Amino acid sequence: MPRDSAVNRDLHGEAVEWDASTHLLAALVDHSAVANWMTATINSGEDAEPLDYPEPVARPGDSDQPAAEEDNALDNANPPTGPARGDLIQFFS
Repeated sequence: MPRDSAVNRDLHGEAVEWDASTHLLAALVDHSAVANWMTATINSGEDAEPLDYPEPVARPGDSDQPAAEEDNALDNANPPTGPARGDLIQFFS
């Protein structure tokens, strides 16, 4: 069956629209956002409030899995935090 067939759309939803290039672009956006966050964190002042860690681009199937919903509920209770400003400065120095 072709990727964009009605059967594949019914079985896999929007995931049929995501090919390897789209997944690579989403990864590029995620990594760019983290790099920008690191740069802004390193160059912020000592007394500056910590910046929020960037949210990744939503992938197809992320919300379809019940286990992922449980993980998201846990993540919302303890949101992920990136490394501290001092850790980034030490790493890149």
